[in-house]
Amino acid sequence: MQNKQIQLYNGYAVQSSAHRLPDGSFSSNLLLERIDSARAEDRYWFYSLDYFKSEEQALQHSTQWARGWVDTRG
Repeated sequence: MQNKQIQLYNGYAVQSSAHRLPDGSFSSNLLLERIDSARAEDRYWFYSLDYFKSEEQALQHSTQWARGWVDTRG
C-alpha cells in the first residue's frame, strides 16, 4: 500500500508518499513539481529519502525535506 499527500509550497506541488517495506518499515518518497510549468525537467522525484517505523513519520519527513529543498533551491 502506498499513501500520498499533496500540498502547495512556494510555487511547487509537494507530493509526499510512503510505502511499506517487507520488514514493516516505511520508505519516505517525494515528487516535487513546479506549479507554473508543465515541462518534465521541472519535475523532481526522490525515492527512499529515509526509513521509518510509521507511515506518518515517513510522510512528515518527506514534507519537511521538500520544504528544505525548495527553500535552498527555489
